[in-house]
Amino acid sequence: MKSSTFIQIAKGKTDIQQIETAELKSVIEEFPYFQAARALYLKGLKNQDSFKYNNELKLTAAYTTDRTVLFNYITSFKSEISKEETIHEQISSKLENNHQKETILSVNADEETNTTTIIDKAEENLEIGKPLSFSNSESHSFQQWLQLSTKKAIVRTEKKPVKKTIKAEDIINKFIKNNPKIEPLEKGKTIAVPVTKNKQDAALMTETLAKVYLEQKKYENAIQAYRILSLKYPEKSGFFADQIKRIQILQKNKS
Repeated sequence: MKSSTFIQIAKGKTDIQQIETAELKSVIEEFPYFQAARALYLKGLKNQDSFKYNNELKLTAAYTTDRTVLFNYITSFKSEISKEETIHEQISSKLENNHQKETILSVNADEETNTTTIIDKAEENLEIGKPLSFSNSESHSFQQWLQLSTKKAIVRTEKKPVKKTIKAEDIINKFIKNNPKIEPLEKGKTIAVPVTKNKQDAALMTETLAKVYLEQKKYENAIQAYRILSLKYPEKSGFFADQIKRIQILQKNKS
């Protein structure tokens, strides 16, 4: 790629189309730590609605020194700047258009329907592999999406266990020496057992986060996410119920 072309793209004077995206790819292959080129390549993939976008987002985050800057950049994409009302209208319109086409939403489909067709239909409607769109208020969802890329493989070195012979007689003598005693509970007093909560915060739940769980194949988390969203947005409960059915299809056939 010519330096003049790159500058024009960086200034926003040239749209990043398929050719420019391919040229940017060659640039980052030669200069993998060129963060500006990676960011522009990422935008090119988003413009092409490429299935490579989601994985490239993680890779770009790994090469980015300040992920806050990256987050602000990807949320500035024109295709991602939309109000919540607009999103609801788009989904409602999509539901109306696909209402007659969606005849397979559960495992109890017609016997003539192939299992592969059911799975493909579910993945298509769930938009698996489509570029994730984060709004500027979804930093939590963004961090959840990147969490897998931050985990490093643990290098384990084999160590020979140190064998220490302990005689049963020594254990008994130590027990007698310590003379342990169990203190009786006071009358009416109970032992407080800590309760661990495993509930997702409803305030942080968004449709993007539900899709993040789905892309990570965390099906139970995705189902729980859509249940929470169904309570937050009752007017879309039917849509979320359909999403849950589709996830259950994948969960059953890909487990």
